[in-house]
Amino acid sequence: MAAIVLSEYCGVRPLSAAVSFRSNPRLPSPVQRRIPSAAGRPILISAAGGAGRLMREWTLRVSAPARPVVVEQREDGEEAVREIRADFDPGTPPPFGLAEIRAAIPKHCWVKDSWRSMSYVVRDVAVVLGLAAAAACIDSWVLWPLYWAAQGTMFWALFVLGHDCGHGSFSHNPKLNSVVGHLLHSSILVPYHGWRISHRTHHQNHGHVENDESWHPLPEKLYRSLDSVTRKLRFTFPFPMLAFPLYLWGRSPGKNGSHFNPKSDLFLPCERKDALTSTACWMAMAAILAGLTWVTGPLQMFKLYAVPYFIFVVWLDFVTYLHHHGHEDKLPWYRGKEWSYLRGGLTTLDRDYGWINNLHHDIGTHVIHHLFPQIPHYHLIEATEAAKPVLGKYYRQPEKSGPLPFHLFGVLARSLGDDHYVSDSGEVVYYQKDSELDSSTHKSV
Repeated sequence: MAAIVLSEYCGVRPLSAAVSFRSNPRLPSPVQRRIPSAAGRPILISAAGGAGRLMREWTLRVSAPARPVVVEQREDGEEAVREIRADFDPGTPPPFGLAEIRAAIPKHCWVKDSWRSMSYVVRDVAVVLGLAAAAACIDSWVLWPLYWAAQGTMFWALFVLGHDCGHGSFSHNPKLNSVVGHLLHSSILVPYHGWRISHRTHHQNHGHVENDESWHPLPEKLYRSLDSVTRKLRFTFPFPMLAFPLYLWGRSPGKNGSHFNPKSDLFLPCERKDALTSTACWMAMAAILAGLTWVTGPLQMFKLYAVPYFIFVVWLDFVTYLHHHGHEDKLPWYRGKEWSYLRGGLTTLDRDYGWINNLHHDIGTHVIHHLFPQIPHYHLIEATEAAKPVLGKYYRQPEKSGPLPFHLFGVLARSLGDDHYVSDSGEVVYYQKDSELDSSTHKSV
């Protein structure tokens, strides 16, 4: 009877009578051994407690193999042990392909409706103009902070619609995409074609250590070559959330070129005319702002435009950073033959922004957008739900937000404190922490 129960319900068969144990089995001495993990951190294997204890624990855990653990260094110098999920490794190639994900998405999700897209433009532009008019008329320091938060969020919404134009998901008409994209992006001082082309590079190389364009990790050698001030600013809030204008002018560390220079490394010779056109539009908007400053006064333009612009920059850096960082489990970055478009795209993350989801056109629904940027934003939620059964554990359900996404500030802080660089070698690598940077930051505070 015992044999039946063990075999059928526990998955363990009793040993035959012919098998016997040695009276004094040779077991490891009570020491701790460390084995490097794929993340560059040690795995701790312990035999503490002696041979007798190890044998007793083995008999209790026959049906549940022991899981490895990661030993992490805490701020106080103590070691924290975190269990690795043995049932799933996000760095392994998925058992499905892009075609299977595409087949799961309803056909109507691929349809672009120009009128519907334009309705969002009309809505957002009307809100932007209404907020500016109301703020200028009331002109109360009690209400200005509310205006700045609201208008900065709406500038971010305009950017997302221009972003859709850049992907071609706004409309089937390339000319309409270009005209609307230029009007929206130029109004918030973004060079449309310059950014569109670099963002295309980001999508085509997402998850690749060296070839990705936006918020990609720094290899350790490059990271160590940065001066201490640059390193500290790169990982100390709020400075990373103000990086976008600097990125437009000079790109990321280790990369050359500018979004404004037609001869930049960003552009192919056939794209230089587009880059020049967008730079001219940017300069025209800068001239308009200068004229308005002359008419209304510097302080009024600072309140009406400059502060909302920087709120928009914070939104952009905040959202785009968290789409690629901050998951509670370390996610892989790839090089060489291990990288593929699908594996890179599956390292992106969806985020829930509460009430802001609708305002910024569901840009937090990011995994499917990264894999299939041609899908209009108003179909992303439905497409994601349809794809989830195929994605399985490669899709990470976002944490539910309250009305406002305050929970993401903790995620951001944790990532800035832990995700500093990746190994110079290896084709599947994970972020590592610079303990010296972390300690120096705390000392300065």
